[in-house]
Amino acid sequence: MLHTTALSLPTLSVSESRTLLFAALFTLGNILLPQLCHLIPNGGIMLLPIYFFTLIGAYLYGWQLGLLVAVASPVVNHLLFGMPAAAVLPSILVKSSLLALCAAAVARRTQQVSILLLVAVVLAYQVVGSLVESAFLGSLALGFQDFRIGLPGMLLQVVGGYALIRWLGRLTA
Repeated sequence: MLHTTALSLPTLSVSESRTLLFAALFTLGNILLPQLCHLIPNGGIMLLPIYFFTLIGAYLYGWQLGLLVAVASPVVNHLLFGMPAAAVLPSILVKSSLLALCAAAVARRTQQVSILLLVAVVLAYQVVGSLVESAFLGSLALGFQDFRIGLPGMLLQVVGGYALIRWLGRLTA
């Protein structure tokens, strides 16, 4: 459970065409996964699927790709499906961007992935993002609702993210 895997992490610059290709693929994942999760009652707010591929992309390829996915995913989902709703879009953009920056920073600093590192990333973006969301909404209870409702999604990010980052890391090594 506490196994750490060393990673060889390329940093992709926005000026590289493959960055845009990978960003499009991770954004597509962040479009398809929420659609699947919304088939489950309250699946979106419980599983937090719009963050999943942002975590993977930023962890593996850096903050520039991560921020592209972090911003494109919620905006494209909103434009295509009306979800996330316009009222929560700013909070989701903040959390998604924080996730991209946290994931990229931890990955670059450690050059490895572990369950504990991903727990740290998820807690960091969720706590800071929930504080910002609380300020937007004027309510700590509403701002921190992901900790009440979205724990399965955070667990999915940690465990699923760990597995996918390890697998993709082996492919790119």
